[in-house]
Amino acid sequence: MKIFSESHKTVFVVDHCPYMAESCRQHVEFDMLTKNRTQGIIPLAPISKSLWTCAVESCMEYCRIMYDIFPFKKLVNFIVSDSGSHVLNSWTQEEQSLQELMAALAVVGPPNPRADPECCSILHGLVAAVESLCKITDYQHEARTMLMENADCVGNRGRIICLTNAKSDSHVRMLEECVNESIHEHNKLAAGSDHLMQIQKCDLVLIHTYPVGEDSLVSDRSRKELSSVLTSEVHSVRAGRHLALKLNLLVQQHFDLASTTITNIPMKEEQHANTSANYDVELLHYKEAHVDFLKSAGDAHVGSSRDGTPKETVTLKWCTPRTNSVELHYCTGAYRISPVDVNSRPSSCLTNFLLNGRSVLLEQPRKSGSKVISHMLSSHGGEIFLHVLSTSRSILEDPPSISEGCGGRVTDYRITDFGEFMRENRLAPFSELRYKIDGSLEIPLERAKDQLEKYTRYWPMIISQTTIFNMQAVVPLASVIVKECLTDEDVLNCQKTIYNLVDMERKNDPLPISTVGTRGKGPKRDEQYRIMWNELETLVRAHNSNSEKHQRVLECLLACRSKPPEEEERKKRGRKREEKEDKSEKIAKDFELEKPWQESERLKGTTDREKEEVVEVEVIKDSPDSPEPPNKKPLVSMEELAPVEKSKGPMSLLSLWSTRINAANSRKHQEFVGRLNSVNNKADLYQHLKEENGMETAENGKASRQ
Repeated sequence: MKIFSESHKTVFVVDHCPYMAESCRQHVEFDMLTKNRTQGIIPLAPISKSLWTCAVESCMEYCRIMYDIFPFKKLVNFIVSDSGSHVLNSWTQEEQSLQELMAALAVVGPPNPRADPECCSILHGLVAAVESLCKITDYQHEARTMLMENADCVGNRGRIICLTNAKSDSHVRMLEECVNESIHEHNKLAAGSDHLMQIQKCDLVLIHTYPVGEDSLVSDRSRKELSSVLTSEVHSVRAGRHLALKLNLLVQQHFDLASTTITNIPMKEEQHANTSANYDVELLHYKEAHVDFLKSAGDAHVGSSRDGTPKETVTLKWCTPRTNSVELHYCTGAYRISPVDVNSRPSSCLTNFLLNGRSVLLEQPRKSGSKVISHMLSSHGGEIFLHVLSTSRSILEDPPSISEGCGGRVTDYRITDFGEFMRENRLAPFSELRYKIDGSLEIPLERAKDQLEKYTRYWPMIISQTTIFNMQAVVPLASVIVKECLTDEDVLNCQKTIYNLVDMERKNDPLPISTVGTRGKGPKRDEQYRIMWNELETLVRAHNSNSEKHQRVLECLLACRSKPPEEEERKKRGRKREEKEDKSEKIAKDFELEKPWQESERLKGTTDREKEEVVEVEVIKDSPDSPEPPNKKPLVSMEELAPVEKSKGPMSLLSLWSTRINAANSRKHQEFVGRLNSVNNKADLYQHLKEENGMETAENGKASRQ
């Protein structure tokens, strides 16, 4: 259905009865020449407007704002009610202007205070308003013509704003019942006519206005639904500026308008041409101009209006205008504006400034940080628009680096996995109807949202924050656990994956644990597997409630995690052994760094006599009578490894390094028996052959016969 909202048609019904000629009792000073007045001249007395004048001015201000912001498709019908109804204009676009309305009101003139009040009634105007709402506008006729056979799909809604001086609350209820009955009767007539449309919804706004200083006989009432077609609300307002402010609030509510106050506008003073003062101007516009602004800035720049009304306004700061108006800005929207106080000097100066082809940039007032320009004022074709500028990166620019995103300098996002995640959750055309388990029809959009929720229950965004998603061995489980229902084969594959992880832990295989931001080697192997098992349990528990087979996978995981006591004891002994080995390695390293320097100093004072004694000890140790040493890892000293030579000076860096390497290597293997039994690092080969042949060994190592 093509629905026309209540704001498409607005009917003003203004009371023209004699009591509307009464003064509003709000005085206006118009004799302002008090300084240069000649002595002896009596000042003029202040004047006050009538209730009729206040009502007409307020209605005209309502229409002015509406025409400024919505020059098309928002229509007004003006009706004056006294002894009868007087319709001042029609729904045609040609008669929708302030000039037409003001000219028609001038013909009507003010109410006659001497007329018979019994002959006048606001009911004539209300009945005429209902009749006017049943008439078809040009826009509705165009929509009905385009739909042809489906012309009934075009909606007809409207609003009636009635300004009168009611006698009491019962009088107001009588007016509401009259409108309700009139709608019912006119809908019957419209049902059998091709030139009329039935009223589907009518919004009645009754405004009771009374002079300043008097007590109101009518109480306010919020919107109330009187029938399926009619809703009504009552406002009791004092005449004068109070009535104008009330109509200003209503036009914002009826047409979804928002307020923007431009501050710090520099203007030259008339008395002092060389100086300037800052002024503020409040503008009204469609509320969509503030949607993106409020999302980014929140309520930080929202305050109350300057005129004392409870409405909210967004404050923007004047920025020095640029002389080059040809410059293009990345604009996301443009909305017509209307000044709240159109006749004030600041509003007039700003309007003329913009209509002369100048553009003004508006920035968000900030206490610190860089300047943020969010809006721009500029005119096009004699109309002033508020342009919404994008404060974020333009789509015309190069895409930002991933390190410039919300995560700051984070670069290890799971980009490849996220691409796969997007492919698995692509939307596709809906081909056939599906039904849920309970028999209800499955909505495709809800099903897509449900699948997306399941896939994102546990999905780390950063590589360093996950272990299981970096392991190829976990892929079979992670890819099927997100399903709504698992098959027996899926459960079997998940169990196999868990058993493989248990086997990996038994073999002490390394895991892809990220060490970014940590010092040293990172967590130990047992701690790595503990982190992996915890994360895997988190993933499975997130989908545990999907089905009973998901529960079976979780039970298998928990059973494998609960190790027997002897396994835990073995792990504990292994951890203690690793700690002891690490500690001994550290001590050995410190000893190896200090020992070569000590050995080099000691070897400098070694004499030939000491070297010969060492050789004799080795020969005695190799005698046949000495017991055979046990088969243990020998403790090799530096004298047994390094060739003992007389040191003629400080040892070189190469000698120190070789000594250290030899000392370290000697602890890693069992020394050869021949080297242990050698004399001067020389060992005889094939001694058993020499004994059989009767050969002896000479000192120079050569054999001779006896």
